[in-house]
Amino acid sequence: MASLFPLYEFAREVGGNRCEVSLLLPPGAEAHSWEPKPGDIARIGKADVFVYLGPSIEPWVDKVLKATRGRGIRVVETSHGLNLLNAEPHEKEKEKAGHIHGHSPGESLDPHIWLDFSLDIKIVEMIAAAFSERDPAQASYYRSNALAYKAKLDALDQKYRSSLSSCRQRQIILGGHSAFGYLAQRYGLRQIALYGVSPNAEPTPKKLAEVVQAAKNHRAKFIFFESFMNPKLAQVLAKEAGIGTLNLYDGANVTKDQLQKKTTFLELMEKNLANLRRGLECEP
Repeated sequence: MASLFPLYEFAREVGGNRCEVSLLLPPGAEAHSWEPKPGDIARIGKADVFVYLGPSIEPWVDKVLKATRGRGIRVVETSHGLNLLNAEPHEKEKEKAGHIHGHSPGESLDPHIWLDFSLDIKIVEMIAAAFSERDPAQASYYRSNALAYKAKLDALDQKYRSSLSSCRQRQIILGGHSAFGYLAQRYGLRQIALYGVSPNAEPTPKKLAEVVQAAKNHRAKFIFFESFMNPKLAQVLAKEAGIGTLNLYDGANVTKDQLQKKTTFLELMEKNLANLRRGLECEP
């Protein structure tokens, strides 16, 4: 059982035909605000391995794991041991009641680690180790699958690095939440977002004006919006700045249609690269 779409793909690739992998997050659900129902907790309790990101995006996980204690589930917290970015210090997010982003009250961490493909390689290794521990007879099979998928992630990383190295723009201006901090850091870009790491936030008029001014100052030709977010705010900003809009996938989840069509995380990231190259005015 994997909580988020990227983790689901990583687990499927490592497990191959030796594992049955399920996605906990319902297609189309917003990862930041979704919480499991009793039936979801029961599904986790039946799993051999539960793969999740961490409390920075799944604050409900401790309660769920307590409910499933004693069932012999191998739990993989994929953000464990990785350096999570702090949320931008100027954020003032209005969270849903009782929903705190971060490991402790007042602390806010950026959970979007899957948008750094070098970190994804480490996550794939964690999953392969967990599968090998539960099924040691097939350990070499899992390691081989992990190696093959890590090569794809490494190739994608290199493609991003070369493709984004010579762009006129170095700012990703977002009419949405700060989902692309890891990607920006990895490839020497800067993220200018309307609000912080949680889509539950409400941007202030001051912030709206700042983002429009940033687009004008940098002579940007596009403002990016996220696939799972309402593009209305991005469209308002783009109209105010006199520029266009482009879509980016944060990759945390997919629609029901995308899941049925077996759209992959790697395919979504290729689409992101195409739009980033266009929006940042990168050399051919």
